[in-house]
Amino acid sequence: MKWLKVGTMAGEDLKHRSKPWKKILWAFWKNKTAVIGAILLFFGVIPVAILAPFISPHDPYSQKADLALKKPNPMNLFGTDMYGRDILSRIIFGTRVSLMVGLGSVLVGVFLGTILGLVAGYFGGRIDDILVRVIDIFMSFPTLLLGLMFITVMGPGVKNLIISIGLALTPRIARIARGSTISIREYEFVLACRAIGMGHFRIMFHHILPNIFGDIVVMGTLWCATAIILEANFSFIGLGVQPPIPSWGQMIRSGVDYLGNAPWLWIFPGFSILIAVLSFNMIGDGLRDIADPKLRG
Repeated sequence: MKWLKVGTMAGEDLKHRSKPWKKILWAFWKNKTAVIGAILLFFGVIPVAILAPFISPHDPYSQKADLALKKPNPMNLFGTDMYGRDILSRIIFGTRVSLMVGLGSVLVGVFLGTILGLVAGYFGGRIDDILVRVIDIFMSFPTLLLGLMFITVMGPGVKNLIISIGLALTPRIARIARGSTISIREYEFVLACRAIGMGHFRIMFHHILPNIFGDIVVMGTLWCATAIILEANFSFIGLGVQPPIPSWGQMIRSGVDYLGNAPWLWIFPGFSILIAVLSFNMIGDGLRDIADPKLRG
C-alpha cells in the first residue's frame, strides 16, 4: 500500500503542476479583502459603467429648473443638482468616465514605462545611465504635479486627460520594469538565448517581459486607483472632463458652494470615488500576495 500512497501523492503533485491557474485562484480566494474588491469591481463598478444607458433612471443631461436642489426622494434617489439634473443618473454615467480615464491612462503608462524599463535594464551602461537620469528627473515631481503640468500644456478633455495621467505614471512604472529586468537578465535562460545568437528584441519581449509582467500588473492595478483620484482632482479644478459630461470630480466641485445646504451634491460622488478606488486597491493587494511567495505563505 505504501507504493500506492506514494503514487497517489505524485499524481496529485503532477495534477497541480499541470494546472497552475488553480493555485493562483486559490491564493486569490484565500485573501478575503481581494475577493471583496473583485466583487465590488466586477459586479458593481464595471456593470454600472457598461449598462449606464439602461439602468439610469433619468437623462443625466436633462435640466429642470423646478426640480433644482431637491433632497433625495423616491423620484430622485440621490437628489438633484442646481440645474435640476438627477444626481444618481450623473453618477452612473460618471462611472464610465472614471473607468475610461483610469484604465486608459494606466495602459498608456504601462506601455511606455515597460518599454523604457526593459531597454534601460537590459542594455545597461550608458543607455541605462541616460534613461535613469531622465526617469529620476520626472520622479522628483509628485504624480499630481507632473500630471498637472502635462494637462496644462495639452488642454482639458478626456483624451488629453488619459495621455497626461499616463505620462505622469510612466516614470514610476519604468522604474519597476527596470529593476525587474536587471534581476532577470542574468538568469541562465537569458544567457543561453544570447549564446545561440538570439536578437535583443526577441530576448526582451519574448523571454524577459513575460517574467516581469506579474510585477507590472500588480502595480498597474494599484495605479488605476491613483489615476481615478487624479482624474477627479483635475476635473475638480476644471482641467479634466468638461461640462456637461458627468464626472465625479466635477460633481464634487459643483457641490462646494452648497456644503451645508445640499450635502448630497458632494457626498454621493465622493462615496463613488471611494468605492472605485477601494476595489482597485483591494484587488492590487490580492495580486501582490500571489506574486510574493512570502506573503502568499
